[in-house]
Amino acid sequence: MSLTMAQGMKRLGISVAAILAVALTAITGLIAMSRLLDRDALRDAVETQIRAVTGLDFVADGRIDISVFPGSYVSFHDVRIKGSNADAPALSVDVLTANLRLLPLLMQRFHIADVMMLRPHIRVTRAADGQSNWTPFVETIARTMKPGADSPVSFSEIRIQDGELSYEDTSNRISENLGDIDLSLAWPSISRSFAATGQFDWRGERVDGSISLSDFLAALSGERSGLKVKIASAPLKFVFDGVVANPVSLMMEGTVTADSASLREAMGWIGQPPPGSGGFGRFALKARANVIGASIALTNVNIEIDGNVAEGVMTYANNGRQTLQATLAAGAVDFTPYIQTIRLLANGARDWNRQLFDLHALSATDLDMRLSAAKVTVGSTRLGKTALGANLRNGTLALSIGEAQIYDGIAKGSFGISQADAAAEVKAQFQLTDVDLQACASDLFGTGKLSGRGNLNLSLEARGSSPFGLAQSLDGTATLTGHDGAINGFNIEQLLKRLERRPLSGGGNFRNGKTPFDTLNIAIKFNDGIAVATDVRVEGPAARLTVTGTASVPARDYDLKGIASLTPATNADNFDLPFVIQGPWDDPLIFPDPESLIRRSKASAPLLDAVKDRKSRDAVRSVIERLTNRKTIPEAAAPPSPAESGTSRTN
Repeated sequence: MSLTMAQGMKRLGISVAAILAVALTAITGLIAMSRLLDRDALRDAVETQIRAVTGLDFVADGRIDISVFPGSYVSFHDVRIKGSNADAPALSVDVLTANLRLLPLLMQRFHIADVMMLRPHIRVTRAADGQSNWTPFVETIARTMKPGADSPVSFSEIRIQDGELSYEDTSNRISENLGDIDLSLAWPSISRSFAATGQFDWRGERVDGSISLSDFLAALSGERSGLKVKIASAPLKFVFDGVVANPVSLMMEGTVTADSASLREAMGWIGQPPPGSGGFGRFALKARANVIGASIALTNVNIEIDGNVAEGVMTYANNGRQTLQATLAAGAVDFTPYIQTIRLLANGARDWNRQLFDLHALSATDLDMRLSAAKVTVGSTRLGKTALGANLRNGTLALSIGEAQIYDGIAKGSFGISQADAAAEVKAQFQLTDVDLQACASDLFGTGKLSGRGNLNLSLEARGSSPFGLAQSLDGTATLTGHDGAINGFNIEQLLKRLERRPLSGGGNFRNGKTPFDTLNIAIKFNDGIAVATDVRVEGPAARLTVTGTASVPARDYDLKGIASLTPATNADNFDLPFVIQGPWDDPLIFPDPESLIRRSKASAPLLDAVKDRKSRDAVRSVIERLTNRKTIPEAAAPPSPAESGTSRTN
């Protein structure tokens, strides 16, 4: 056994020694060959192969490094593509390295395994006619790769490390830069396909991307080819899977998907300012895309944004101005995120907000959208089946409601806003038919003191740079007609009967109960922020009201007068009580006219006439002092009449 092991070790040693000898011989041969190698022939062979495979001719302005061992490569420094502008070449590379295949090299044959470009700078400039500085080079590559072309050599990979790409389109004012590019290009030297995979920096974000063409030659020639594009970054993920062609202008057709945790951030990243300052959060899109030039048509659209899901069709065009058109249908839509930053009133105050409007979003793009939804939510407002339309063109936004189920009734109308210098011009027209007045008044006017059913018509317009400015310039009309309802919070009939019996007994706590009405009519005209009550009437089974006066929209207060009456059927004397409404909208003061109450009292009415005479007033005061054992505050002496003055001088 010991003899057998010794023989085995001896044979193993001989094998290892033979291998080492072969390796040493190969290394010695490579070292010797590197000294005897015709470096000019190697350099020429490498340049010829690169030109034969890519169709591009390079010029090396710097030194050339050649190595055979331990690595077999040729490195060209300060390389630029031949045939382009010497001052701004289409492609310039700090170091272009061609790695050589070892076995052919031992037989004095120079075959490239792969090519690596270190710090390449790719420049793409596009003219107004659509041609670019790369057009002649693309045509050359297409001719080189054409079937039947003489290409005896090939290599399958080109790597780009620490590259940079700049794109300039002066006609469309587009300038983009990609930095720190690390890509691996699967060059179609063996198969017809092409693929590029790697990473790059764009607008402060690291992007993982890949692109593949099923037929690279067809794509270069403008013919139809399969195309897959994947982009993954923190703001946005995007995938396209379809076909591409470019006979005259770019054409693409396929499935597109996009996903973003924040559409607002994604839009800002790609250079599209998001409108407003609310909403545009979670976003997802899947659709069938058809691209022709700068126009994109999306069908079978399934879109989700801020929890709202809709289906339909969309088109986007950028022919000097961005235009978006869409027709969508949704089950439920919540617009609250988009309007919650619009504050008409100042925070924690009753005054109008004086913060200036930001109207830049109105001029960013053109929009034409139609939306139908089974349910719509806008803040605290709930709508049923609704058809909406939005049109934004040349800085003017027009919203229209074809028909909406709201407050158990129907709403139609339009709202428009346009930019005029630094101010906003606003126009609104709405018709609410057969709505629940309690829900309507509570939602629109912040009061729940009205019930019944009725119709509301608004036609308003204003101009201002803030909500306060709009309130100051408000013009238009508003009419409300109601029936079979009540005014909650006070009982007119009860109050009038009490004051009829005892006018000076005080109104007591009349802010409870309700005043039923058969018909309610309110007509208001607005002029420069002042609302004038042109026709305000309440007709009920037991009482009726009429109101006149004004209300200031900027100051948000009332200055109204009215008359409350018992109906003749209830009281033949037709007792009328004037009253006044004054104070802020949120908590106005409502009180009866004191002079009318005094005149209504049989005991105090003579006193009212008596106090108009000076002597009678003094006598009444003397009686009151004796009865109450208390002196009244002396009245300021009135200036003597001319007759009294003359008598005094005579005396």
